[in-house]
Amino acid sequence: MSIGVASLAVNGGRPELDGLGPFPSWPQFGPEEETGLIDVLRSGAWGSTSGQLVATFETEFAAFHRTRHATALNNCTAGIAACLRAADIGVGDEVIVPPYTFIATASAALMVGATPIFADIDPTNHLLDPAPVEAAITDRTRAIIPVHLAGNVADLDAFVELGRRHDLLIIEDAAQAIGASWRDRPVGGFGAFGVFSFQSSKNMTAGEGGIVTTDDDARAAAIYSQVNLGRVRGGGWYQHETIGYNLRLTEFQAAVLRAQLDRFEDQQAVRDERAAQLRADLADVDGVLVDAIDDRVSSHGHHLFIFRLPELGARGLREAAAAALRAEGLPGVSTGYLPLHRNPALQRATADLARRLGRPEVTANCPATDLISTDTLWLPHETLLGSPEQIAAVGRAIAKIAHAADQLG
Repeated sequence: MSIGVASLAVNGGRPELDGLGPFPSWPQFGPEEETGLIDVLRSGAWGSTSGQLVATFETEFAAFHRTRHATALNNCTAGIAACLRAADIGVGDEVIVPPYTFIATASAALMVGATPIFADIDPTNHLLDPAPVEAAITDRTRAIIPVHLAGNVADLDAFVELGRRHDLLIIEDAAQAIGASWRDRPVGGFGAFGVFSFQSSKNMTAGEGGIVTTDDDARAAAIYSQVNLGRVRGGGWYQHETIGYNLRLTEFQAAVLRAQLDRFEDQQAVRDERAAQLRADLADVDGVLVDAIDDRVSSHGHHLFIFRLPELGARGLREAAAAALRAEGLPGVSTGYLPLHRNPALQRATADLARRLGRPEVTANCPATDLISTDTLWLPHETLLGSPEQIAAVGRAIAKIAHAADQLG
């Protein structure tokens, strides 16, 4: 395909999405959220210790993800740390995490005094690769945190088996995977815990918030204590059986989340359809690699649409490609995460911890992560709420940019 300089919007050409209107905004709300918030305000029961909406939402979310228990809390970061504390993971222990994820997956381990160990990803799907994970296991390893990045699902068969074989805790970081499933079973119940996020960018949101799922009664009780200052369910107000935190969700947030959950499946059906359309449009475009989806992924969370432009990345043109796509009418396009194994704050924190423990500094070799970090681009989930005409234009824009290296350089 030959692309002239003038055909690129960044060079003065007509944007592919010109005249198609803006993409849907996010977050979205309706009368249900407004009514719920007013009802809580007027009730006087604003916190979960005096109201019932948080408990009701926990029951509804557990049913939606088919787990026995769900405990709501203030955010997913605190949720991962609470899972580690509930399992008595701390100083001297190691937790294996991917280097291509939000910082909280790794920083939660540091928050409890454990050392995050980075194992590389599979570059075809940006998900934690079981082979380097197994190679990273030592006698100090206590847990593995596979991340269901973008709503795609990590290889849960492999990770559950690794956990069984090496007696390790599996914590599913499902922050971006509400509604995702593996072998027709929702994520969040395969490991010891699943942790979800309701932060403002997520497909279901209350601005902030999170929830921890589990099928184990004892683990659910331990999470409840972590979230409720060490209290036990059904115990006295001043009965503190362990050291915990106040991580509780408010009734206001629960009111919003109940309304969000009610409309989630309708919104997700649109995302499913638009993502399939865009994948089909890009399937045969040279120079574009769309993330692979395992056949065992029975539903994708579609928090992000991730693709790579290897030829442009090899020429150092990823930022230019992102700018060009924005000019074509895709304001939400992002270059994604910086690799965590190269994050200065995490490097300092792990080095300091190693010195305190009298151990050598931990080093990470993650070539796949280094590679994809030069050529990966994201589209946010609200793009997938656009019209079929908008999605068709998105595909044309990506194809145009993929073949325009000479005009971007």
